[in-house]
Amino acid sequence: MRLSGARVLITGASSGIGAATAREMARAGARLVLAGRDRQRLDAVAAETGGRVIAGDLAWDVARLASRAGPVDVLVSNAGAGWAGPLTRMPGKAVDRLAAVNLTAPIQLTRLLLPGMVERGGGHVVFVSSIAGAVGVREEAVYSATKAGLIVFAEGLRHELRDVGVSVVLPGVVDTPFFVRRGRPYARRWPRPVPPERVARAVVAAVERDRAECYVPCWLRLPSRLRGVAPGVFRSLSGRFG
Repeated sequence: MRLSGARVLITGASSGIGAATAREMARAGARLVLAGRDRQRLDAVAAETGGRVIAGDLAWDVARLASRAGPVDVLVSNAGAGWAGPLTRMPGKAVDRLAAVNLTAPIQLTRLLLPGMVERGGGHVVFVSSIAGAVGVREEAVYSATKAGLIVFAEGLRHELRDVGVSVVLPGVVDTPFFVRRGRPYARRWPRPVPPERVARAVVAAVERDRAECYVPCWLRLPSRLRGVAPGVFRSLSGRFG
């Protein structure tokens, strides 16, 4: 679909992938609604992009956000929370938080905004998942599960929608504050983090070209496919190389 003049709601728009996506969408001529918890950062992104700001906690304010956003042509569900460490040490509140922000909120927001898209005969929904949702990651089991849920949810939606596009973007390691916020900075030498602007371009391309899945970088499709066709080999390699 054409983004020029389209009303686009982006969650998690205050920094990282969300802010980069806002800038990319603005360059395409979209009218933006920017949602997130950090009002000061949202205002800075809005000053760059001309977007309208709705500040609040997505985990608990989904209905309010959907109501204030108004008719939306494109939904980019990008907001996400992380936690790293052994499951046996993970607090119960952290489990609830990840499930609420990463999975329940996108599902509920889609449920609330989708009827308007269907009634108007068009629109697009993009879920920013993660390669962790396609292959699973050690000591990020809950995060991986929530991101996998987005992938399957999107697949189910595609089967029931005709005029509304559904896309999933699966980034690998991205150079954003996410890793610090989750409580464990990224310390591996490989793969190297990609800039958030690269993911943002994939989000825009997914909408404009109606792509079902976009891996960023593209080579991440290989481990995902290997897990599907040769799970034993994948687990052996994953155990060896992490």
